[in-house]
Amino acid sequence: MYNIAGMQDAHITGLDLKLVPALEALLRRRNVSHAAEELGLSQPAMSRALARLRDLQGDPLLVRAHGGYVLTARAQALQPRLAEVLSQLGAVFHPQAFDPANERRVLRLAAADVHTIIILPGVAARLARDAPGVDLRVETYGPATPGRVLMGEVDLAFALTTTPLPTGAYSEVVAEDRMAVVTRRDHPTANRPWTMADYGAYPHATVALLGDGQSEMDAVLAAAGVTRRVALATPHFVAALAAVSATDMVTTMSAALAERLAPALGLRLQPPPFAETRLEMTLASSHIRASDPFLAWFRDVVRQAAREAGVGAPGAENSPAATAS
Repeated sequence: MYNIAGMQDAHITGLDLKLVPALEALLRRRNVSHAAEELGLSQPAMSRALARLRDLQGDPLLVRAHGGYVLTARAQALQPRLAEVLSQLGAVFHPQAFDPANERRVLRLAAADVHTIIILPGVAARLARDAPGVDLRVETYGPATPGRVLMGEVDLAFALTTTPLPTGAYSEVVAEDRMAVVTRRDHPTANRPWTMADYGAYPHATVALLGDGQSEMDAVLAAAGVTRRVALATPHFVAALAAVSATDMVTTMSAALAERLAPALGLRLQPPPFAETRLEMTLASSHIRASDPFLAWFRDVVRQAAREAGVGAPGAENSPAATAS
């Protein structure tokens, strides 16, 4: 720090930051008593500060002359740089209040088409209005996504509360959807409720975001003694719905998305035959980024967009659930 101000012989670990405002006041007021009064110090304390500064600089800085003190050449060179140093210190220890309108950055978000269709329009509108200097980059999921989140290469990633997160991840609930069994409107089961046995009787279209083909649905079915055939696995929710609309395949997914596309694709939605149908959506990040004021603000933007889209998480606007792995 003092190297910035010209104190070239000082080591950063041994610096006393209180000397910086003392130096600025001494050079500006050119009077030990007046500088001490301005900073709320006693005159002996300011004299000791001046002695330390002289020692650090190897220069007297203030020289007594007729009628007061004058600055040495070294002091004159230092004076115009001190205002900048103090301003920088103030920004470090007393940061300005966050204002999204002042942000100039690129936000990288891992999301699936279900998120971009339901929530992203409201988010984009809010960014355009309140944070016009922020550019949003959405990327698809892949096996490397969790690691990229932890490394900060991806700022945020949509997930579910049931999604296993790596150690060091932080997540907050931002929306709540529900599961629905989705078939074409004239599916053979269209006139009756869907049963667990039906899962074993008809082929399935599943969404595998990370390309591993794993699904909690298989564990639920296995507990009921049902085995299903996965005829289509795709990373795209819309692709699964499109395939279901043209075949006897079935999918179990976001009711919010299926409801939006049901009229155009000729789909029928039914409740699944098991008790828990909630899908709590979260935004995950590295725990190191959890205190970033912009990311905290952006999570609130997503919550608001989710509420406006009809998938708001109950109570999330008041006390967002946060978890760290």
